[in-house]
Amino acid sequence: MANLPKRQRIAAYAVILRDDRILLTRLSERLTHDELWTLPGGGIEHGEDPRDAVIREIHEETGLVADVGRTAHVYSIHQPNAWRQGKRVDAFGLRIVYDGWVPVDAPEPHVVEVDGSTAEAAWQPLDKVLDGSLPTVSLVLEALADHEPFQVQRIAAYALVVRDGQVLLTRISERGFHSGSWTLPGGGVDHGETPRVALEREVLEECGVPCTVGDLLDVHDLHVGGTAPSGRDEDFHGVHLVFEATVPDDADPRVVEVDGTTDAVAWVPLAEIESGEWPVLDLVSHSLAAVRRQRPRTG
Repeated sequence: MANLPKRQRIAAYAVILRDDRILLTRLSERLTHDELWTLPGGGIEHGEDPRDAVIREIHEETGLVADVGRTAHVYSIHQPNAWRQGKRVDAFGLRIVYDGWVPVDAPEPHVVEVDGSTAEAAWQPLDKVLDGSLPTVSLVLEALADHEPFQVQRIAAYALVVRDGQVLLTRISERGFHSGSWTLPGGGVDHGETPRVALEREVLEECGVPCTVGDLLDVHDLHVGGTAPSGRDEDFHGVHLVFEATVPDDADPRVVEVDGTTDAVAWVPLAEIESGEWPVLDLVSHSLAAVRRQRPRTG
């Protein structure tokens, strides 16, 4: 056995999670007669960039168009007495594993390649992979042990505009987190942009009206994890600067941005928010409570 032909293979794979499921491919009978699942991916062709290779392989094996991160983990496996292409070899494999993601509205996975190494592609329950009830190659558990959600921290500015017992709110579209919920007008602060300028810009984009930014009312933050609108598995931390603001008396709010994260704008009675008639984010309740703390009701 010591003189077996040496075979080295370099391949690229991706860990693609969606909430409590993972995208896996089942090896065809060309490779094994047993049910065995692995990460989507495969061999890197000569001269091919590993990121390009894994994106190509994901499409061939699942029919999905994926994005992958810039960094990866590398794993190796040495099989000194392996069966490859009808003969015994001394096999050594290097596996480059990226974090990947596909759009949340992507179709169900299906195998594109013909007579290849993949028999089936599917979203599989993560708990069945971790408890071993779904048979997988060792690489799957190795990669999951090292996987960490992509960390995102976002600084945003929001406007609390209250008049005549009503507050100006915007509704989150399907392109954003918490779609269908109502929140304060505002959004992310661009790099190098002052929060006040950012807020003026966001209110104009989302509500179609100019605003005058007043004092900083409070700071709110949110820490959540899960599948982002992009499809990526994220650990998200939002830091929200809440300013008091005003709009012109004759302002007629309307959504201006196209294909953005806002699909409606409205003046909402404070009493209906307090009664729970409107699905509002915690940011709204937090900001209104901050106003009440600073200006307690009298009488």
